[in-house]
Formats: sequence, structure tokens, C-alpha cells
Amino acid sequence: MAASVTLLVWAGVHNARDRRLEAQKMQQAQANKVELMPGSQAEGSAGQDPAPKLQGKVAPGFTLVDLQGKKVSLADYKGKPVLVNFWATWCGPCKLEMPWFEEFSKKYQPQGLVILGVAADDAGKSVIADTARKSGVTYPILLADDKIEEAYGGVDYLPESFYVDRQGKVLIETAGVSSEGGGKDEIEANIRKLVAGGQ
Repeated sequence: MAASVTLLVWAGVHNARDRRLEAQKMQQAQANKVELMPGSQAEGSAGQDPAPKLQGKVAPGFTLVDLQGKKVSLADYKGKPVLVNFWATWCGPCKLEMPWFEEFSKKYQPQGLVILGVAADDAGKSVIADTARKSGVTYPILLADDKIEEAYGGVDYLPESFYVDRQGKVLIETAGVSSEGGGKDEIEANIRKLVAGGQ
């Protein structure tokens, strides 16, 4: 009986997540038809600015597998500034950000910056790897599981980024991307704050 109830609860949570992601995919498909205007808020944040869930709190630990099958843990980067970015292959704003993250990964590597891309979709490893390659990404891409998404507050909006300071706390949390130029500037400003802390 208990196993049946647990199974029903799990199925309900999993189905709700799938419905939410499917609705976001449909919204994304519609948004991709409209060119982003400077200063406009891109799809991905669904036109909302959700309240931070983890800002000021210790970032939840995780161990995930990367595209080469290697286990990667947040704890591996203790004492370093880490940007954890949740993205999906079908998310246009996510793919807009990825070359920026690659640029900043190289630029701020001397200050210890680590960027971890967490693929939060069910596209399959080969599709995820192909999307990352086309975006020019060399920073680690990890395959999400339900545990990490739940630990990071459900990851309701994509892209979603968590800037984790050297002490392991979430310094800044963002959802969506504002605009083509402004979004890049905002990301770099957040990275500068992140790498400056605790030095």
C-alpha cells in the first residue's frame, strides 16, 4: 500500500514537471518567432521575475555525470567561484547565453572561475553534446537528474543561473535573459562580483 502511494506521488510530481517543461517549450517556440528587442525581457523567464529561492543560502551539493561519463561534484570546486547554469537544448535564450559563458570562462579562469552547465532536458546525451559543440562550449556540461532540479528549487524558468561564491553560498540567482547586449553585460557584472568576493 505504501509503495503504491509513493509511486502515485512520484508519478504526479514527474508528470507535473513534464507538463511545465512542455508548456515552456511551446512558449519558447512562439517566442523564437519574435526578434528580441533591446531592453525587452526574453522568453525563458516567462515575463516574470521569480523571487530568489537560494540567494544567501549554501548551494545544494550535487554529483552529476558529464558528457564523457565522468562524475563531477560541486564539492570538487570548493574555495572557487562557481556559476551553475541550468539550460535545455530547446531553449533559445539558453543557447544565446552559452557563447557568453564560454567567453567569460576563459576570461575569468585566472581568478578561479568555474562554469558548470547543467542540461535540464530529456533530449539525450548526443543531442545535448551536439548543442554544446555548436555553441562553442568547452566548460563542463553535466546531465541533470530530478534530485538537482528539486534541490535548486524546481528550476521553473530556463535559463536559470546560480552564482556560488568561494564559501559555497549562492551570491546571485537569475532566471531568463534580459536582452542580447544587456544580458551579456549583466552576466559579466555578476561574474565580477562573484570572483571579487573572498579574495
